[in-house]
Amino acid sequence: MCIHLITKASERIKRYLFIFIPNGALSYQSGIINCRLMKLSNIFSRRNRILLRELVITDFKLRYQGSVLGYLWSLLKPLMLFAILYIVFVKFFKLGKEIEHYPVYLLLGIVMWTFFTEATAQGMSAIVARGDLIRKINFPKYIIVVSGTISALINLLLNLIIVFVFLIINGVDIRWSLLLLPINIAELYIFSLAIAFLLSAMFVKFRDISHIWEVVLQGAFYATPILYPVSMVVAVSPIAAKVLMLNPVAQIIQDARYNTVTHQTVTVNSLINNPFIAAIPYVLVLLSILWASWYFKKSQKYFAENV
Repeated sequence: MCIHLITKASERIKRYLFIFIPNGALSYQSGIINCRLMKLSNIFSRRNRILLRELVITDFKLRYQGSVLGYLWSLLKPLMLFAILYIVFVKFFKLGKEIEHYPVYLLLGIVMWTFFTEATAQGMSAIVARGDLIRKINFPKYIIVVSGTISALINLLLNLIIVFVFLIINGVDIRWSLLLLPINIAELYIFSLAIAFLLSAMFVKFRDISHIWEVVLQGAFYATPILYPVSMVVAVSPIAAKVLMLNPVAQIIQDARYNTVTHQTVTVNSLINNPFIAAIPYVLVLLSILWASWYFKKSQKYFAENV
């Protein structure tokens, strides 16, 4: 069934390439379709949107193929993790007592971290998973990685609905700062996409990257203030807390909590007085997407022969 879905998607993509690529841009050579590479700046063109849509739809179908609960797992997984962490760390270890609406505070952090792990993991394996398609059709490879991250983004948006339900149940005051949440999500998506570009290009040649990244994510989960409030780190070592907050994911999650749940949240701007040092997470996000895009573009010409 999975092979049938992939084949069907491949055929649809071929058809759309024939329809939307101008004459002369497409030719047959030894049974392989060749077309002019679309520039990254044209990602919002109609032909690229159609390719992206087909890949995203196929990703969703393949991910939940044969599952009884299907798409509900995208909501259940973060909720189940939240329930376990809440019982262990909040009820038994009494973490977050000083944080207002800590259950929602914790859930939002888990949901955003889950998106980061899904987007980078799916993006990393996207090129290799689409190896057959890449060998048959020459089209913008970045669309494959983007499709994996968009699938994770859709899951994030669905999970945010659950977060907003928890906001209402816990009586969280809805403030104007909630309007800044989309900016936090956009920053997290850009950073996740940058990591996905980098990992996907490396994974084509070095398959050990998947195991290394899994270990990195496990360590990063505890190095990011998801379970514990930053104030706990500040009480032990203010310097360590400042270094921790220079991590873009930590900065984004804390900003999202500040804008959505409670203004008691410690953010990079409230913890670090020097505006140049406080700007480091934002600069890292910008530099990472630029460097990762360059590295991906440089590596993509070898994808077909390495996958």
